[in-house]
Amino acid sequence: MKKIGFVDYYLSEWHANNYPAWIEEANQALGSDYRVSFGWAETDISPRDGKSTAQWCEKYGVTPCRTLAELCEKSDAILILAPSDPDKHLSYAEQVLPYGKPTYIDKTFAPDLATAKSIFMLADKHGTPMFSSSALRYATELEEIAGSRRLAVTGSGRSAEEYIVHQVEMVVKVLGTGAERVRAEQMGLLTVFEIGYGDDRAATMTYAPNALPFTLLAEGGEKPRWRQIGSGFFPLLITDILRFFESGTPPFDATQTLEVMSIREAALKAAQAPGEWVTL
Repeated sequence: MKKIGFVDYYLSEWHANNYPAWIEEANQALGSDYRVSFGWAETDISPRDGKSTAQWCEKYGVTPCRTLAELCEKSDAILILAPSDPDKHLSYAEQVLPYGKPTYIDKTFAPDLATAKSIFMLADKHGTPMFSSSALRYATELEEIAGSRRLAVTGSGRSAEEYIVHQVEMVVKVLGTGAERVRAEQMGLLTVFEIGYGDDRAATMTYAPNALPFTLLAEGGEKPRWRQIGSGFFPLLITDILRFFESGTPPFDATQTLEVMSIREAALKAAQAPGEWVTL
């Protein structure tokens, strides 16, 4: 059995609560044997439900660690969670990555592009395999539109700051890197982001707080292809994380993650100045 350590700002949150079961499912699919064995959180009591680190660990059969160093020493692979607190990721990465163990960092990877670059530099310095992704990259609907050059996506969430990364990840998965600028327009509750490229590619992202499903509309054949995202993208992400833990090879290049962070940063700036282009 290979032991996974969960690193979080507080452990009783949606991702940490659901990942253990998906890891078990992925083990069955891959014939692997990974288990969430250790947990550490900076904050003991979860603001989501009031559960402590000890209570979470008892529920999921996980051993709590007194220090992050203890978790790193005992684990074979590490998940840095804190999905709602990306500003914590660099400080955790500074402590985790020197151990050289395969590390996955949850979405949103970092609060800004400069921090994202710093984390990748740390991983390179210590020779530590690492990757990060929004789970929406793994929506199978994206495979149906591979090769498209124009794409419109929609989505929601508590805030664009936390959830626009999902739409950006879909755009980068389909269109690749090379975005040059972003412009935002406010339409009531909707914020529509236009992404400009230096070629025939184009994309829009439409965000509304807790109001829109994840959808995509892409060019293709005689008529556009529209899909509402309904595939099991989270289990597919977890399966790829276990493959990565086993191989030590990230499933896609870091330049794509940096592109996601660059577009996200520009989009958030553009939302503060509607109608103006923000250069990446």
